[in-house]
Amino acid sequence: MAGRYGRPRSVLRMRTVAGQVFLLQVAIVVLLVAAAIAALVLQSGTDSEREARNRSVAVAETFANSPGLEEALKSPEPTAVLQPRAEAARRGSQVDFLVVMNTHGIRYTHPLPDRIGKKFVGTIGPALAGKVVTEKITGTIGPLVQAVVPVIGHDGKVVGLVSAGITISKVSGVVDEQFPLLFGVAAGVLLLTTGGTALVSRRLRRQTHGLGPEEMTRMYEHHDAVLHAVREGVIIVRGDGRLVLANDEARRLLDLPPDVEGRQVAELGLDPATALLLESGRIVTDEVHPVGDRLLAVNQRSTERAGGPPGSVTTLRDTTELRALTGRADIARGRLKLLYDAGAEIGTTLDVVRTCEELARFGAERFSDLVTVDLAVSVLSGEEPATGPAIEMRRTAVAGEVPDGSLYPVGEPMRFASTTALGTRLPAGEPVLEADLAAFSGWQRQDPERARQIVAHGIHSMIAVPLRARGVILGVVLFWRSHTPEAFDDEDLSLAEELVARAAVSLDNARRYTREHTMAVTLQRSLLPRALPDQNAVEAAFRYLPAQAGIGGLGGVGGDWFDIIPLPGTRVALVVGDVVGHGLHAAATMGRLRTAVHNFANLDVPPDELLWHLDELVTRIDQDEGAEGTGNGPKAPVTGATCLYAIYDPVTGACTMARAGHVQPLLLRPDGSAEFVEVPGGPPLGLGGMPFDTCRLELSEGSRLVLYTDGLVEDRARDIDEGMALLRRTLGGHPGRTPEDTCEAALDALLPDRPADDIALLVARTRRLAAAQIADWEVPADPSAVAQMRAAAVRKLIEWGLADEAFTTELILSELVTNAIRYASGPIHVRLIRDSSLICEVADHSSTSPHLRHAATTDEGGRGLFLIAQLAERWGTRYTGDGKVIWTEQALADADRDPQAPGDHAY
Repeated sequence: MAGRYGRPRSVLRMRTVAGQVFLLQVAIVVLLVAAAIAALVLQSGTDSEREARNRSVAVAETFANSPGLEEALKSPEPTAVLQPRAEAARRGSQVDFLVVMNTHGIRYTHPLPDRIGKKFVGTIGPALAGKVVTEKITGTIGPLVQAVVPVIGHDGKVVGLVSAGITISKVSGVVDEQFPLLFGVAAGVLLLTTGGTALVSRRLRRQTHGLGPEEMTRMYEHHDAVLHAVREGVIIVRGDGRLVLANDEARRLLDLPPDVEGRQVAELGLDPATALLLESGRIVTDEVHPVGDRLLAVNQRSTERAGGPPGSVTTLRDTTELRALTGRADIARGRLKLLYDAGAEIGTTLDVVRTCEELARFGAERFSDLVTVDLAVSVLSGEEPATGPAIEMRRTAVAGEVPDGSLYPVGEPMRFASTTALGTRLPAGEPVLEADLAAFSGWQRQDPERARQIVAHGIHSMIAVPLRARGVILGVVLFWRSHTPEAFDDEDLSLAEELVARAAVSLDNARRYTREHTMAVTLQRSLLPRALPDQNAVEAAFRYLPAQAGIGGLGGVGGDWFDIIPLPGTRVALVVGDVVGHGLHAAATMGRLRTAVHNFANLDVPPDELLWHLDELVTRIDQDEGAEGTGNGPKAPVTGATCLYAIYDPVTGACTMARAGHVQPLLLRPDGSAEFVEVPGGPPLGLGGMPFDTCRLELSEGSRLVLYTDGLVEDRARDIDEGMALLRRTLGGHPGRTPEDTCEAALDALLPDRPADDIALLVARTRRLAAAQIADWEVPADPSAVAQMRAAAVRKLIEWGLADEAFTTELILSELVTNAIRYASGPIHVRLIRDSSLICEVADHSSTSPHLRHAATTDEGGRGLFLIAQLAERWGTRYTGDGKVIWTEQALADADRDPQAPGDHAY
């Protein structure tokens, strides 16, 4: 700051408070460091002398007490014995000399041999009395400390003396080595303290802005002048609630008395709200407080921030002139909030009617008293809205307390008359404002009688806004006011247009979604079976429910499917499958898989082999679609699917099942018990390379087999194990239920309110063919047995009342049995089954399948299967574990069918 006023700053002549404090602190630190170093030097000298005394005494006492010293002193040649030992001890203890002498002070040992035999220089009197003598002398080698220690004999008398000495310089050298470290530490302390002092001074300089005493006084004067000159009130309150400062503007705005400094805020006579705010010290920003006839904007901050004293500083600004503007801003803010809330509450679902109901309810609660929404009829079905002067509409939603006989009810069709403003302006997308309905300005021509009812019930104002999206008119929204006394004005019209414009976007999205959903459902329905095929093996019932629209994929349309496929020999295949995902892709994949299952079933392969072929197909689908997605376009999702395939034979009651990642089927026994069939679990379709196992069990007549997809038992609030347990408890214990009743019971117990996944359910109650409907024979491998076989078959047909079919059956059996005898091996088994058709089966132990060919005119054979194909309605081959079965079916006339025949059941 001194530089700011043009005066250069000098280190030796500091004018600022911070600079003076800095120099004083540096001087004190230097003096303290110098005193510490001097004390260390003096202390090191004392320590050196003490160390010399301790070491000389220790060495002398150690040698004096060494073993054999007394004998050496009494020996004829003490020097010869003690000199080597003394020198070794001297060098080991690093003293300057170690002397052994007799009681008269004559040396026996010395580092200098020429001194041996001479008298010891030093005090030995106290040592002869048994004491230890230490003294500091100056010898030929310099200042030293020597110690004299007596050697005590066995009789307790002094027999000799030992003296050890060390120069002080040798001991002080150890201490002197520490002086560099001491001076380094002193320098570091000096630098550290000087740096800390500089930081403290810098902070002080920053807080005082480098000002000197005079400058600080001048700054305070300026501050005080500004504080009382500004047109904004300033109040400072201490932490104990006492007023510290109030400038002139604050005194004027709050009508404060002159002597307010130091008084409690509660004693100033302020209104309770303002006094409570000043005492609380809470942080506020532009909080408006009415004080008398003024409207004050208050800002308050704590003074404790950044290390300040406890308390608060408050500024007051007179905003009385802004009161009118604030009112208009509140209105604008309210309208913005209304539009924001409308975006959150309108269009929560992709349902056209639901969106209209949300719009009507929101408008009636937040904007007007009554709201009606009319949509073009084509929009309700998801189609593109029609254009023209008179669009056919239907009332879709009404909200508010509608008086009886006033407004059209929901579902009422209507067209706006071209003679009214609504009929002419709405098709063009223009809104209509009728501020006073009682004036009957022409709107009543739509329905004069109803118009009189509307006015009679107190409805006095109306706004009509077309629902417009992407340039087309979807419908119209009419806002009515009855309880609200104010009529609609132009600002209300602008708000209504904005509200309807936002709702129209949601409504158009819902319309387009409805169209796509309808297309997807139509596709899916066309791919699922519409009715069950004619067969007598089981009595079946089914349910299919798509996921709730807007939850799973495209309108909830998924890839669940089921099927019942009649097989040769009165058998039937039961299929349930599930394609992962939702939408058109899942539905299309489901159709491909269902068609493939039909084709593989026509080959009459066992369930595990059929699933293997289906797995190969899904793998190829993924490979093909993955190759198509290698470009810039979106890659098709990987197909994942599960399937359960079961074959039931009503002749034997055997049921063979295999599954690929599907849930276990539930078996309901005729006695009412329920259990899940432990079908070996194979991997889902599309993984490839994994085998599938089969499960075979015997089903009693009247058993119910429940096949389903995971959407029935799994939900957001329920895991699959819990759902399967609930299904078992629900369906078990009710043996008298029909398949239809079983389906209804399952859905009633497990169907969630808004299913997130498709549900496919198939219930099949088994039937058994009576023994009277079946005839079988073992045929020996002898051509002569063919005639006997034909005769036995004819007798059985006559017994069944099928004599008309005898000739054809004879030809078929003759050809099939003859071929089996000629080309096959092992025993031959023939079986006739009378059901809705006549079935002939010839089984052998050969795996070679015959094939149809056309014989030339000169060929003697090769026409057998050709004749069979002409005579039978269908024929084919199926392989068994030990061979094959060639079968044929012959259609029976209705007169040939006995409705009371055993095996026909009426449930």
